[in-house]
Amino acid sequence: MRLNTKFCFSAIFSKNKEIMFQIRKAKLEEIDRIMPAYSRARQFMRETGNENQWINGYPSREDILHDIRSECLYICLSPENEIAGAFFFKIGNDETYDRIYEGEWLNDKPYGVIHRLASSGAYKGVGDACFRWCLEKCEDIRVDTHRNNHVMQHIFVKNGFVRCGIIYIRNGSERIAFQSSR
Repeated sequence: MRLNTKFCFSAIFSKNKEIMFQIRKAKLEEIDRIMPAYSRARQFMRETGNENQWINGYPSREDILHDIRSECLYICLSPENEIAGAFFFKIGNDETYDRIYEGEWLNDKPYGVIHRLASSGAYKGVGDACFRWCLEKCEDIRVDTHRNNHVMQHIFVKNGFVRCGIIYIRNGSERIAFQSSR
């Protein structure tokens, strides 16, 4: 399945103003413009009580370069063409979602996955725009986050995701799993 990657989505910027984001695949030459969003996201996690997710430099420059080369990294561009956010998106099975504990997935339909969502912090609504864009591409989306990432859990629920249970990522760490299904 080939994704049409040039879409514009609006996100609420304030009560009376919306901002239009363009979402498209990231390019290798944009890596130096992308990495600050990941640094900011790590800092934001620490500031909001999530000190155990994205530690030891994860995701690294090499991780993000791999995502770009595999054509699974997307960027969210502001009207001024600034990188407002970045995220991994792929339609297809994710082995970390093969087993779920303390719950179950909403269904067994084919699904897309979103990982490594980061915002530059300069714009509000980046996550909302990314989720809407992904749901336009695939009716079922699975995501996960750390137990202490209350901000991301709130954004998931606000965007219609349902808590389904617990999964374990490759390093054995626990994550709370969510799914959205149309």
